[in-house]
Amino acid sequence: MGFRRQTDANGLQSVGSERDGNASQITSELGHRPPRGKVATTFGKFQASNHVATLQPDVRQNQRVRCKLRQAVHGLAMVALAVGAGNAVAEESTAEQRQQVRLPETPYDYTQASLPKYVRKHAAMYDNTPADNPITNHGATLGRVLFYDRQLSRNGTTSCASCHQQKLAFTDGKKVSVGFDRKAVTRNSMSLLNLRYYRRGKMFWDERAASLEAQVLMPIENKVEMGHRLPELTRQLQADPLYPPLFAAAFGSPQVTSERMARSLAQFIRALVAFRSKYDVGRDQVATVHDAFPNFSKQENYGKELFLGRARCAECHLEPQPGVPLDSAARQSAFFFIAKPTVNGVDSDVPKVDLGVGAATQRREDQGRFKVSSLRNILLTGPYMHDGRFITIEQVVEHYNWSVRPHPNLDPRLADFAANGLALPETEKVALIEFLGTLTDRQILSDPRFSDPFVRRPSPVESE
Repeated sequence: MGFRRQTDANGLQSVGSERDGNASQITSELGHRPPRGKVATTFGKFQASNHVATLQPDVRQNQRVRCKLRQAVHGLAMVALAVGAGNAVAEESTAEQRQQVRLPETPYDYTQASLPKYVRKHAAMYDNTPADNPITNHGATLGRVLFYDRQLSRNGTTSCASCHQQKLAFTDGKKVSVGFDRKAVTRNSMSLLNLRYYRRGKMFWDERAASLEAQVLMPIENKVEMGHRLPELTRQLQADPLYPPLFAAAFGSPQVTSERMARSLAQFIRALVAFRSKYDVGRDQVATVHDAFPNFSKQENYGKELFLGRARCAECHLEPQPGVPLDSAARQSAFFFIAKPTVNGVDSDVPKVDLGVGAATQRREDQGRFKVSSLRNILLTGPYMHDGRFITIEQVVEHYNWSVRPHPNLDPRLADFAANGLALPETEKVALIEFLGTLTDRQILSDPRFSDPFVRRPSPVESE
């Protein structure tokens, strides 16, 4: 097997695999080896194959036995020829299915996050990148290929991108995601944008993963999500001629390990930063977030005013800094994460509800708590909540307006909402949603650095 690179007029390389006559070495075909080029069948002292048929008669056999054996040889030879023809068709089909990757000759730059001036002031304080896994261009490139490779699932149908699609701000548009064998998982797909700036660094709705490096491998071995086994997968990727050069470029040697897979996937995901929205342009032009943004419409500025004040959204979604008042110019206004998992009143404390963090920690005070994604690109990431119960952003706003339910662990900032409702009039609700739309970074939805590098037809999972 050879490793083939071809460069087109745009400087993009097509990376694939070539046969060298050893059929058992052909991989990179959705994770499956092709049919072997030889089929052998044995009956006692007689052996036939699609390449040769030999006869080993008994010394005492008579003419009648020899006749029967000749008939058997002829029949098996016909079977062998048919199998050989089938192998040729399979080889041709396999060649058509073989995955190819188009990568730039010089790796994309993933190391320099494009951050507005007002974000740079606070970025280091919130960045959860570990010292032993900084983002590198080759590491993130490998992570990108792994992220989109369906070989990471048991049956070669599902990749990380199946549930985290670029065009949907790295969600999937479903109430709950669907795994490799078409079974529904238990929760909604969270957006991957700006995870680098979730200060706690823990992942999943229930924060059962202590870091992004720990999180990225868990879906691979989840029996519903991707259904693979890491020891088997590492052997599979090691045998695929596509991967050893990518691992060598990223880590200095071609060895494929699950730890290296985790590190490269985490690097790619941390590079998914979205700060090129209308909000970012306006915020960089004013002294504080409370000032009117010159690029906003009157309605958008009114919605921002409501977000920061009357609607009380900022109390949760703009993480406070110790000793910094909510209305201070020094307060960060960039990341739109809630600082830690919370109970937002979508469920009461009743049996058979998802316990969230409480299911992972087994602590009663954590029951009903869930991590909350950033509001960045929020209009593109529905359905909303851990179970996708709200299809539209209007339903989310209406929940806080009138439908917050009591719960023993309810976030105290929502206590008045549960008792009296927020009671925003229709005009205010519309303005608030208009403001949320200004948080949309559309450039990241088509940024080639984060796009699918494989040249292939859509997966059934991704095309639904």
